[in-house]
Amino acid sequence: MTRNPRPWIAGAALLAAGVLGITLSGGAPHTSRLGGAMGDLGSQARPEHVSEPPALTITPAANAKNLPISTEIGTNVSRGKITSVVLREQGGGPVAGAMRPDGTGWLPSTPLKYGKTYTAAVTATGPDGQTITRGTTFTTRKSAGGQVDTTLYMRDGGVYGVAMPVAIQFDPEIPPSARAAVQRRLFVTSTPAQPGAWRWFTGRQIIYRPANYWKPGTKLTVRAALKGVPLGNGKFGDEDHFARATIGSDFQMQVDNRTKTLSAYANGRLLKRMPVSLGKPSTPSSSGTMVVMTREDSTVFDTFAELGAAGYRVTVQWAERLTWGGEFIHSAPWSVWDQGHRNVSHGCINVSPSNAKWIYDHVKIGDPVTVRGTEHKLDPGNGWTAWNMSWTEFLRGAVR
Repeated sequence: MTRNPRPWIAGAALLAAGVLGITLSGGAPHTSRLGGAMGDLGSQARPEHVSEPPALTITPAANAKNLPISTEIGTNVSRGKITSVVLREQGGGPVAGAMRPDGTGWLPSTPLKYGKTYTAAVTATGPDGQTITRGTTFTTRKSAGGQVDTTLYMRDGGVYGVAMPVAIQFDPEIPPSARAAVQRRLFVTSTPAQPGAWRWFTGRQIIYRPANYWKPGTKLTVRAALKGVPLGNGKFGDEDHFARATIGSDFQMQVDNRTKTLSAYANGRLLKRMPVSLGKPSTPSSSGTMVVMTREDSTVFDTFAELGAAGYRVTVQWAERLTWGGEFIHSAPWSVWDQGHRNVSHGCINVSPSNAKWIYDHVKIGDPVTVRGTEHKLDPGNGWTAWNMSWTEFLRGAVR
């Protein structure tokens, strides 16, 4: 018998036969440890995976009528994402808009028109490229109806202090049942990004602030998309408000009742210290952190409507409002001899004419003013009082 000169070839062939589950002698196939006979490979192969298309629902319902001009296109999608929303006015062109950051709806860039019919087409795309499109047609209400006056205390192109809140005022007040809907239509973007939150102080005022004072140089973009929004009691928002603003330099003032002085700081550095006279015990100044709300070279204080015969009317110069209740920093030449020694005002911070002019030249709307040591604590909502509490306390009452 002749020896095979290359036994490894035969061994390899036998190994291959074992792996493939066949016999070299042509016998019946057997199962290998890898679990398959060659004759079964085709019949047992798994079919290709076929994914389901996206699931998509949208609002408003088809043929809905008498909708507010604040109507947006609501979207609910699974197994995919929204890739297109097209809204058209009947007989007109497409309406501009954008998706909400959370993907729950598409918001027009401007309010819709009264008494118009609109058609929306929404497309969702799955991860494998499958698409689905849903459409709806709706008609807006014919007239504005009763309105709520809304005011955004920030102007487009304005430069503000580091404590400037995004403050919105309502008249009449918003009932609790409508406040979440209001907050959902308010948008703030900051660059660089700084986390913040909204909080209602009264039914007439909602305020947005960051955790700490804004960084100087921050760019803010604000939209209060309130025109036509149902605000309770059968009333609707009167206007949309939009502003791009800049946070300027860090300028802060601190007032100490014990020493009867005002200290002004820029970027943490003391610029100037001056004597003051605060509110007398019967009309004390408020202690707390306030924000400059207005600055006026001249204004008239008239308290006859409030105090009757005990009231007064006087013109003052170089004035900055701190509270809705009427506390100002202002020039008070009649109390110069009291400044630094005793409190004689009706609640305002009195300074000399020259010091009042110096403050007026340096201060911005949005600059913080902190008063310490008086007989009365600042009332929440009496001005822009969002900074008169810690961030933790602010968040406890924030709108979620």
